[in-house]
Amino acid sequence: MRAFAFHRPPSVADAIDAHSASGTNSFVAGGTTLIDLVKLDVMRPERVIDINRLPLAQIETLPDGRLKIGALVRNSDLAWHAEVKARYPVLSAALLSGASPQLRNMATTAGNLMQRTRCPYFRDNLSPCNKRAPGSGCAALDGYNRMHALLGASEACIATHPSDMCVALAALDATIVVQGSAGERAIPFGEFHLLPGDTPEKEHALGAGELITAIVLAPPPAGARQHYLKLRDRESFEFALASVAVVASLDGDRFGDVRLALGGVATKPWRSRAAEEVLRGAPANDATFRAAAEAALRDARPRRHNAFKVTLAQQAIRRALAEVVA
Repeated sequence: MRAFAFHRPPSVADAIDAHSASGTNSFVAGGTTLIDLVKLDVMRPERVIDINRLPLAQIETLPDGRLKIGALVRNSDLAWHAEVKARYPVLSAALLSGASPQLRNMATTAGNLMQRTRCPYFRDNLSPCNKRAPGSGCAALDGYNRMHALLGASEACIATHPSDMCVALAALDATIVVQGSAGERAIPFGEFHLLPGDTPEKEHALGAGELITAIVLAPPPAGARQHYLKLRDRESFEFALASVAVVASLDGDRFGDVRLALGGVATKPWRSRAAEEVLRGAPANDATFRAAAEAALRDARPRRHNAFKVTLAQQAIRRALAEVVA
């Protein structure tokens, strides 16, 4: 592991100033991604800025009913928080399906947002990888790509986004609050993670020096039902082959408002507008579930080893919708 300078800022403003300074700088909180990648020599920060002592670990209900989640709230605390379990059970379920209890006790809300891919070619520091070394190529395109993306990929990168939490946040239409030298701004969740296109090294919409301070959740639609389903090779400590988050209300035997997001199959947390269009106002039956599943994967571009994910993701969508209706 390469040597780096270590800084512990006393305030959010000082943290932003330190990150904006010249050189390669990284924030660290739980360190469950950063420290791994520094050890692997994939990330090489010249300065690591420890933000653990900043006052960003609160969960509070705002006067308008929204829930504000501080950037440093640990994943375990968020998953078991009474308001989250009662009002946003899809988020609690997604968090509890990720990693292990030990990692959830360390990992933070903002760190989960900023997770980097588990693509083995990105992490081995030897193979061509445009995300790690722009312009070097993508070894996964013709390599072993069983875990890789069907949706949102490009010829430059087919790496999947690994987060469970982010799939739930996509379905909840969350807002990310960030602070930088120019002040505070809010980023709609769907605009935070970027598609790889020709620049897969650009993964998010944060500006230079900006720090995530909170995630804000609007109240769920009245009467909405929620479900998170994760399909994986083993029951725990494993990333999704396909996952589905559904937030849906029913109007009699028909769907009302519906939000559906996918994980494990895309280069970012994937809000499926195509599936939602099929579902909204349609009968809540298996024929509709099938049509929505087909719409969600219509633009899938499978590679040699991951074509099975098309059928798997469609089955996951049908199962999740059936659970919501039941």
